[in-house]
Amino acid sequence: MQDKNFIVYEYKTETMKAKDRARAVDEAEAFGWEATETGKAIGDCCSVTFRRDRRIEHRAELVRLEKRAKEAREQVTALEQSKTRAAGIFGLIFGICAVLIAGGGMSLIMASEPSLVRMIVGIVLGVIGIAMCCLTYPIYGKIVLKKTREVAPAIDSGEEAIANLLEQGNDLLMNKEI
Repeated sequence: MQDKNFIVYEYKTETMKAKDRARAVDEAEAFGWEATETGKAIGDCCSVTFRRDRRIEHRAELVRLEKRAKEAREQVTALEQSKTRAAGIFGLIFGICAVLIAGGGMSLIMASEPSLVRMIVGIVLGVIGIAMCCLTYPIYGKIVLKKTREVAPAIDSGEEAIANLLEQGNDLLMNKEI
């Protein structure tokens, strides 16, 4: 009978945005995972199946490092999303108010009793509403820029922490001391 090297693998499948696929595969490889299959992209999401030898050396430590790296990645993702969250809320509220003011001005002009005063007030309100609509995006951009400057150091330190964890995982795979 032939002597076979039988390997038992553990598998996992992760769903991610298609643009993050390469990064996710690189990060998984640092912890001993090998990408075996990429599912079809549905919208902007895709799934990747990974496998790893169950008898890999330092498995417990690799699992611990992988969990810490995943938590750090989630924190970085939350910080990235926080850059536009407040600006988006402001933009929606300010834009809705601007449209309501412009609509109020139009309503005054179209009132049942035509009057010079109503027409002038309606035109002024319409101009104010349109001006507010035009200012929404520049203000949104300034808020995003300010928030980006605030969270950039935290994002950089999070990315650095992830890189260190990936290096530690890779060192374990190469049987180096950490």
